[in-house]
Amino acid sequence: MSQTSTDLTHRRCVPCEGGVHKYSLKQAREQIELLPGWELSADGRSIAKNWTVRDFAAGIDFLNRVARLAVEEGHHPDLHLSNYREMRISLSTHAIEGLSDNDFILAAKIDQLPVDLKTSRPR
Repeated sequence: MSQTSTDLTHRRCVPCEGGVHKYSLKQAREQIELLPGWELSADGRSIAKNWTVRDFAAGIDFLNRVARLAVEEGHHPDLHLSNYREMRISLSTHAIEGLSDNDFILAAKIDQLPVDLKTSRPR
């Protein structure tokens, strides 16, 4: 059963060393629809989202916020900052080689973090 972002943010990630429910491709597709901006990989094993931040400092600030959240939740994403302002965060539960509730919980919580995005300049 798919959960809204609000539902997910009220949950906590649980330690995973395997043996937890792995989302089917159908379940992952249904759940990703409720997390705007997040994309499901073609193989259904991970989700990712991109941001364009204001500048390098804003990117590092956001990465630090995500890192603190990840430590609190005990679930660690892949974090990428390239071209000084292009952010990408990928989530997967490596122990089960796919997606678990933890990935969607952390994605919903990441979406609640403040991020200083690049704004377009008036022409």
